[in-house]
Amino acid sequence: MDKTFMARAIQLSLENVRSGSGGPFGCVVVKDGGVVAEGANRVTATNDPTAHAEVLAIRLACQTLGCFELSGCDLYTSCEPCPMCLGAIYWARIEKVYFGNLAEDAARIGFDDSAIYAEITQPHAQRKIPLIQMMREEALAAFRAWQEHPGKILY
Repeated sequence: MDKTFMARAIQLSLENVRSGSGGPFGCVVVKDGGVVAEGANRVTATNDPTAHAEVLAIRLACQTLGCFELSGCDLYTSCEPCPMCLGAIYWARIEKVYFGNLAEDAARIGFDDSAIYAEITQPHAQRKIPLIQMMREEALAAFRAWQEHPGKILY
């Protein structure tokens, strides 16, 4: 735990608001005591709903390190990660996450993730955006091909 890295994540979030580039979120990825990548929310600046600070920092860290997983890295973020960012953090195999604001703090200013968490527990057909399965047998062909592919890289 390093206050310098958290202070940087918070600074990125403030700079992002002041510049008008996006929401009040900043993130820093750290490995071996040094900053590997930084990110700030760019959702509105890029018209990309996935351009959250954590996702952008993870993408840049992977590019910088030349790998698709970030074991050995810690993540410092100005706010508790949303469900999408949390998923990216787990897929990236981040070691530890340090955060500033709580999800409840974000909800008070209009960034409320509670509906997403509630939706995840609902059956597919009962969600606000229904998930409808189709053509499973045909889709399984790609999974069978993956299982048989000799050069696959597991992740």
